[in-house]
Amino acid sequence: MSRIGKKPVPVPAGVTAAIEGKTLTVKGAKGTLTLDLADEVTYDIGDGGITVQPANDTKRARSFWGMQRTLVQNLITGVTDGYTKQLLITGVGYRANVQGRNLKLQLGYSHDVDYAIPEGITILTPDQTTVNISGIDKQKVGQVAAEIRRWRKPEPYKGKGIKYAGEFIFRKEGKKK
Repeated sequence: MSRIGKKPVPVPAGVTAAIEGKTLTVKGAKGTLTLDLADEVTYDIGDGGITVQPANDTKRARSFWGMQRTLVQNLITGVTDGYTKQLLITGVGYRANVQGRNLKLQLGYSHDVDYAIPEGITILTPDQTTVNISGIDKQKVGQVAAEIRRWRKPEPYKGKGIKYAGEFIFRKEGKKK
């Protein structure tokens, strides 16, 4: 039994939710998001918010229950507050700056890395070693952050590379004489 799935998702003032066919559409101050609804779960929009219940008593329906409720919660949070990830760049000569709809990264390669910023995502560089990624879709913000981090993952000896803010990098001791 899902403890998360039992709770209804509250819909704050200024947010509208509608089910049309197999999609849930949520509109808020920051924009509009949609979610394809799973057949294993039933959705109901009421006064207390959006409730999610398994359609039947199969294991598949019960496993989808909590996940689908969390996806609905992510839609509501996205259109009200949005999501932000922060990346920190560590290393001599490593830096980033935004030029139009491109993020230019200098990461110690013989060439600069140009990353095209997708639609719906805003990237800011308050300084040369910090990259702030924000948007209303949690999955898209996380995917963009992971793609940027993939260019130079932090290495365990000096800690050089791109890491998430708050991420702990396990440091190894170097060679001994």
